[in-house]
Amino acid sequence: MTRSITLLAGAAIIAAALGGVAYSQGTPPVVAASPVLSAVKIDLPLLASGYRVSKVVGSTVVNAANDTVGTLDDLIVTPNDKVTFAVLSIGGFLGVDTRYVVLPYSAFELRDKHLVLRDGSKETLKALPEFKYGT
Repeated sequence: MTRSITLLAGAAIIAAALGGVAYSQGTPPVVAASPVLSAVKIDLPLLASGYRVSKVVGSTVVNAANDTVGTLDDLIVTPNDKVTFAVLSIGGFLGVDTRYVVLPYSAFELRDKHLVLRDGSKETLKALPEFKYGT
């Protein structure tokens, strides 16, 4: 009888140990409501109409006549969370003799999932000052 009580007590201790939530140390974590995060509202239709930067960077840029004028190399995001500048890669072939220029993002429009520089041409872009990435 003593042996069966010992086995039952051991089984109860093991079941209790395996049945509960295990925390590595100390008290369980507490997730407090953040006043900043609780005030965030997401405009889902606006979000759904947007484009992922990872899909836009590297895309071909065309002008109003659908001529290729460059490739979108990068987007510069300012501290106030707005994309304000686009870095275009122009000229060159396979990265050789490639030149970078910067334009305000407002100069572009998205048409049929293509980035269009309305008044762009290879000549006008070559006339812009070269942009060099800082360190």
